[in-house]
Amino acid sequence: MISRKNFLKLTALGGFAPFQRFSSSSFMSFSGTVNKPLVISTWRHGVAANEAAWKVLADTGSALDAVEAGVRVTEADPDVRTVGYGGRPDRDGYVTLDACIMDEQNRCGSVGALQHIMHPISVARKVKEETPHVMLVGEGALDFALEQGFEKQDLLTEKSRKDWEQWKENAEYQPEVNIENHDTIGLLAIDKQGDLSGACTTSGTAWKMHGRVGDSPLIGNGLFVDNEVGAAAATGLGEEIIRTCGSHAVVENMRRGDDPKTACKKATQRIANNNESLENVQVGFIALNKRGQFGGYSVQQGFDYAVHSSNDNQLIKSQHLI
Repeated sequence: MISRKNFLKLTALGGFAPFQRFSSSSFMSFSGTVNKPLVISTWRHGVAANEAAWKVLADTGSALDAVEAGVRVTEADPDVRTVGYGGRPDRDGYVTLDACIMDEQNRCGSVGALQHIMHPISVARKVKEETPHVMLVGEGALDFALEQGFEKQDLLTEKSRKDWEQWKENAEYQPEVNIENHDTIGLLAIDKQGDLSGACTTSGTAWKMHGRVGDSPLIGNGLFVDNEVGAAAATGLGEEIIRTCGSHAVVENMRRGDDPKTACKKATQRIANNNESLENVQVGFIALNKRGQFGGYSVQQGFDYAVHSSNDNQLIKSQHLI
């Protein structure tokens, strides 16, 4: 083992190259027309979220404002049972929310296990802009939200309460694949200036243990943005995404030259390789690079994502491993 003292000696003698910061241009270069602005988001509820985000971008707004505006639509929709208001509760009957946001300067904010606030994404942005921290959780996150003027309210709708009462009859916890229990909206945008931002928000897996936090509020897992390369977001079984730092892995794949779809595919393949059985494992990734190219990929069939460009707002069925 080389001691710090000997390391400094070797560095001075030229035995070790000094640390250098490499920009993305060291790995990849962009040329030609950039497809901007553009919005991409997870699942079919992303279509409505994209519309709100596009209104911001079309009016020369920033990608950061766009991603927040987009996911707020989903957070406020009681018919989306896996995000925000109306989200299914944990096994103790509490609706707990996770969210994060990240801008073009790698500044980010996050909240975990937040209760009683309809728009955790906006609280996450306040964490980014009004505190020296990246993440606040639980009661601390709620206290901060109330200090910032957010309204406390009951997020458990009658429909979700009835689902919880029915679940308690057997109280068997088994993650469900795809539409029955997908749990996230991740939204990425590139604005007219060519800057990238992303947002990710969820009520988490239904009937989870109280206090469980998944990938969605964790930078590098549910979301990652590198303005020199691209951005990625994840959805699905959060524990699997955390084990591989999924969204960061996708962005790093793009840094090495992969197009967005290939970058997503490689990340899903890594998750598949970590599991003997994929029966109850579903993870989907979306990605957007600095050119405005986009793509998605999932472990199993059933994942779709929405893309809004200057041409249209379309829902795309993702390719998948199995």
